[in-house]
Amino acid sequence: MNNALHTKLSSIHFLTAPWYRTVMLALTFFAFLPQGGLVHATENCELSVRTNKSDAIYTVGEPVMFIIELSPPSNNRVEPVRVNWRTSVDGQPPFHEGEATLLDGKATVTGQLAQPGFLRCEVSLPAGANDTPLKAVAGAAVSPTEIAPSLPAPDDFDDYWQAQIALLRSKPFDLSMTPLETTASNSHLKIFDIQADAPGDIHVSGYLAYPKDATEGTLPGILVFHGAGVGGASLPWVEKWASLGMIVVNVNAHGIPNGQSKEFYDKLKQGELKDYSRKPWPNRDEVYFRKMFLRNLCALDILAAQPQWDGHTLITYGTSQGGAQSLSVAALDPRVSFAVAGVPAMCDHSGMTAGRATGWPRSVPVDSEGHPDSDALEAMRYYDMMNFAARIQIPVAMTVGFIDKVCPPTSVYAAYNNLGGPKDIFNDLPTGHANSPEATAYMKQKVIDHIQSRQDSPTR
Repeated sequence: MNNALHTKLSSIHFLTAPWYRTVMLALTFFAFLPQGGLVHATENCELSVRTNKSDAIYTVGEPVMFIIELSPPSNNRVEPVRVNWRTSVDGQPPFHEGEATLLDGKATVTGQLAQPGFLRCEVSLPAGANDTPLKAVAGAAVSPTEIAPSLPAPDDFDDYWQAQIALLRSKPFDLSMTPLETTASNSHLKIFDIQADAPGDIHVSGYLAYPKDATEGTLPGILVFHGAGVGGASLPWVEKWASLGMIVVNVNAHGIPNGQSKEFYDKLKQGELKDYSRKPWPNRDEVYFRKMFLRNLCALDILAAQPQWDGHTLITYGTSQGGAQSLSVAALDPRVSFAVAGVPAMCDHSGMTAGRATGWPRSVPVDSEGHPDSDALEAMRYYDMMNFAARIQIPVAMTVGFIDKVCPPTSVYAAYNNLGGPKDIFNDLPTGHANSPEATAYMKQKVIDHIQSRQDSPTR
């Protein structure tokens, strides 16, 4: 155990008691059929839950009302009907549970938080003899912009990453760019498979594309990153962005060959890359994401070296693990002008020290009392988007799913609140760990708006 970290952690109060309360505000008498069975919804009914505020944003101590509704009314249903409800902070224990009786198809559950965070309400209606169970979930933000870092960044955070970058760029990397054949659908583009080897055993593998009629110094650039998983770079992704008039690099997360069979990637997924994200690394140098982040910086160098790049507009873009990569590159390289991160992973690895849910990949083990492994936590603090965010001064756009259990909204806001420059966030109320069509449109529009603003600005 690292003694310095142990001393620091020993002074932190771990929240093990509930810091929220939930009160059911509904009548609680039960209705039974003459045969003694509880009445259930028919297959044509829909169970829903929502907050009484359209934006689902509340303040600390303010009652949060969840409205439960079963619709449409059915002649096959005898009122009242009971549903089960459960509330929690970000879907983690402790849970408050109960039953609500629906009168005219509705009931309410009310709770509140004593500190900033996200309150989650899950409701369910058990299946009857001929029905399927119904479930619904909603989330509410409580003073989300006041969610503070669970721990500060390590004192040598900047020194560590500057040393890593210095090693990466200590000598030129070896680069090969292999032109790919185009088809009728992408014949307006030039597309390359790129492979590069850089100091520190860093291998880059991806696709690069741009409009074939582009002239020197005319194209904004975008780096697109992958979410969790094992696979090659995506041709459709580079084709999409290049068709919008950009030079794009999509780098696969692992530096593995592109364009291989499903069997090839499945073998890696079950072999050397199995559980690549979840191991409790004993120190910061052995964390898998170190090479991933450096690989991304090398990919940025490749894009910036292309004569078609305009030299001033460079966007990083990704979702989940890709969102984390987007933020880390934006923090580490001053050439990035704008970052987009959808439901970003790797936020608030130390959340358990404040009684909060941590973001994916949750690679810091905790004991039976909720205390983290100090060595693993110390290592992951160098890979926390909450800490990278504090070093980003450029504009950033993010999305957050209010019912996301993979990258809980509290963890996302812990990073968002630490951003140092202009920022905007899309609160995706009904969405879990995904980008809804609305969130995807938001992210794309933010990219387009940024490019337009750079073209309109005389100083850029």
